[in-house]
Amino acid sequence: MALLIVLIMCFVIIFATSQPCQSPNDFVAATSPGHIMIGGLFSIHDKMLSSEDYPRRPDIRKCVGFEISAFLQTLAMIHSIEMINNSTLLSGIKLGYEIYDTCAEVTVAVAAALRFLSKFNCSKEIVELKCDYSSYMPRVKAVIGAGYSEISMAVSRILNLQLMPQVSYESTADILSDKIRFPSFLRTVPSDFYQTKAMAHLIQKSGWNWVGIITTDDDYGQLALNTFAIQTTANNVCIAFKEVIPAFLSDNTIEIRINQTLEKIIAEAHLLDVLKNVTFTDGGKHFHFDARGDMNTGYDVVLWKEINGHMTVTKMAQYDLKHDVFIVTNQETKNDFRNLKQIQSKCSKECSPGQMKKTTKSQHTCCYECVNCPENHYTNQTDMDHCLSCNNETHWAPVKSTTCFEKEVEYLNWNDSLAILLLALSLLGIMFVLAIGIIFTRNLNTPAVKSSGGLMVCYVILLCHFLNFASTGFFVGEPQDFTCKIRQTLFGVSFTLCISCILTKSLKILLAFSFDPQLQNFLKCIYKPVLIIFTGTGVQVVICTLWLIFAAPAAVENVSLPRVIILECEEGSILAFGIMLGYIAILAFICFIFAFKGRKLPENYNEAKFITFGMLIYFIAWIPFIPVYATTFGKYLPAVEIIVILISNYGILCCTFFPKCYVILCKQETNTKSAFLKMIYSYSSHSADSLAMSHVSLDSTNSNITLTHPSSGGQIAAWQKSKDLQTPACAHTCKENSTSASKTWPRKRTSSI
Repeated sequence: MALLIVLIMCFVIIFATSQPCQSPNDFVAATSPGHIMIGGLFSIHDKMLSSEDYPRRPDIRKCVGFEISAFLQTLAMIHSIEMINNSTLLSGIKLGYEIYDTCAEVTVAVAAALRFLSKFNCSKEIVELKCDYSSYMPRVKAVIGAGYSEISMAVSRILNLQLMPQVSYESTADILSDKIRFPSFLRTVPSDFYQTKAMAHLIQKSGWNWVGIITTDDDYGQLALNTFAIQTTANNVCIAFKEVIPAFLSDNTIEIRINQTLEKIIAEAHLLDVLKNVTFTDGGKHFHFDARGDMNTGYDVVLWKEINGHMTVTKMAQYDLKHDVFIVTNQETKNDFRNLKQIQSKCSKECSPGQMKKTTKSQHTCCYECVNCPENHYTNQTDMDHCLSCNNETHWAPVKSTTCFEKEVEYLNWNDSLAILLLALSLLGIMFVLAIGIIFTRNLNTPAVKSSGGLMVCYVILLCHFLNFASTGFFVGEPQDFTCKIRQTLFGVSFTLCISCILTKSLKILLAFSFDPQLQNFLKCIYKPVLIIFTGTGVQVVICTLWLIFAAPAAVENVSLPRVIILECEEGSILAFGIMLGYIAILAFICFIFAFKGRKLPENYNEAKFITFGMLIYFIAWIPFIPVYATTFGKYLPAVEIIVILISNYGILCCTFFPKCYVILCKQETNTKSAFLKMIYSYSSHSADSLAMSHVSLDSTNSNITLTHPSSGGQIAAWQKSKDLQTPACAHTCKENSTSASKTWPRKRTSSI
């Protein structure tokens, strides 16, 4: 019997909705009276039939294209209302319904909405125009529907006049969540925002980035398309093509849950607020409307699979809106879900770590080429849009790198082979200095030592050489502020003191053996040994002190090299460094000039000649240092200065002391007072004769006067000068060894240094 009633009702609904509308009651698909009327909007037919290209009369046409799914939804609504009426849930209150077929047309739905708003229990079906509808009693209290988002939006605009609750079972357009424009709209399905988000998430999880979109030409399709495009762009997925088809061709095979929200209606007043707070349970799951009127139902992810020529649709997973995750129901579907990653849907192959994407001329960002990251750049993930830059000060990276590497810190280490060699040479120089000091101490009273300026001067010069060799140790090892400051100042002051002492020796030698009266007078005026040494060294001390005060050298990290960090000493002021070296060069040049003038002294004691060679070695070492130092870069820069210091120091040490040591150790017969005086006597005689001859030539040219004894007069002058520089130690010796000579010369003539 129940089955027969259902069949009759189905026939009535189908027949009624397919006939042309003759009266407003003919427009109703199904109706039942009650105390509270519930409206319904269902697309039982999918289009309206029109014999003309465009309508010529404002009438509602016949509907065609029966939709079984929408018809079942209509029956579900009727069944739910009947179940409530047959229960004790609303005792004394009967729910009625008034269902309309929208024919998938906005115009028909709007006509139905207007009847919903007509006044309740009024003979004339009219909608009154009021400023306030708070006390207005419409024909129905709430509306179920519609299915299409486009229709729901149009109907909701009208129902908003009286804030009539509208609960949709299929409309998923994201715009319907806007409670400013659609304040009375509710729905039992999630928004398209979550649907497109789930689709984009699934595509990304499957590793796809090249997909096509097929959508309908209604508001639902267009809005879903726009939302999905935004979601795919955020997930770096490109849309290969977009296909828009008519809305009535959509496949409505997805099962819709039966709406049971009206089960909790307990009063007529404030129905919209009651619906918003409805919560019910179905299958162990709780459902409710959120603040935007959307229900937390989620989505089912279905898989279309062809088995033995037949297409089957199986549920693969469920999308959780709240947690944005896919919930897999069983192991078989879990494997199917994982197998999605095996399906390739990409425009280009993915770029491996160490590469970046370079967009081609295509308009799609998913079509690209993979290029290697340049030096000092890296990528540590696949398909990165750009390479990440390393911190060039502390890290580096090769081409096609997946990470940055720390720069290696370098400096002239104690373990470096070149540093060991240079330090060994410095140590050898220190041993030479100590050996020379011992030799000179043991032969203190020999002419070779005395002719070197005395033991005190020799000790000062040897101490300077010792400090110069020791200063090279501050150029090796990890640079510190202290070592950077001490190494240049120690070398500069000690080397200046050494040159100042050698300068006094050059002046003394030239003064002792100069026979030019004018030059002698000049040398006697400037020959102040203590003043020269203290003044020459003091100027350098002032230069270094100002340097340390205003622009002191300091240890810095040189990060300009691509793969290493050089720990080096920054001189602070290149000008101060240049002034220090330039001042030493000026003293060395003055010393060279005086030594060069006295280069023709007695052979075995000719210090001036060796001092000249020592100064030449100094200039040969330091002149190339300027361009080499300016062009050398890296940890071996301090080694350049060490080499120059060693060359100049060895050159001066060897030229100053090695000839003396050779005489002391290997030619002891010439290192006696008698041999020394004999050599001085011979040199003085030869020099006096040469000077006298030069005077004779000058006088004969000017006055034509013949000189009777030229050699005797010149010798007297030479011996008189030598006598002025005579030392008490040599006087007695000269007297004993010159008995025969006294018969020839008018006076005794001795000379000593």
